[in-house]
Amino acid sequence: MEYNHPINDLMSTTMEKIRTMVDANTIIGAPIQAEGVTLIPVSRLSFGFASGGSDFTTKNQKPAAPNSFGGGSGASAKLEPVAFLIIKGENVRLLPVAPPPGTTVDRVIEMVPEVVDKVTGFIEKQQEKKAAAPCVDPDIAE
Repeated sequence: MEYNHPINDLMSTTMEKIRTMVDANTIIGAPIQAEGVTLIPVSRLSFGFASGGSDFTTKNQKPAAPNSFGGGSGASAKLEPVAFLIIKGENVRLLPVAPPPGTTVDRVIEMVPEVVDKVTGFIEKQQEKKAAAPCVDPDIAE
């Protein structure tokens, strides 16, 4: 007979519980209809789990008896809304749901593309002005 370690049961139970919580309807939600418009929520799911344990012997344990086992497991799941698919007649749009930046670093990273665009635009305008300006060189006199 094959020995099935208790940690296998612990991990299997944890994964089974996660599996019952999460299915395709968790990510792509049930359509919501109102006044000729259909909204379909789209979410992001993150999850993790951990299991661990230890085998140990007891004072009165018989030599042929299996070791005692102590262990535990845990899981976490995070569901975040990402967007809504909006269907109205023949038109389909994706409306992102952007959460506000959590930290100053997040705000700075979010602003970088806009700042780069502004700086690039400023440099291009300066180069255009320089190219359009007449050449004023004192060594070149008419």
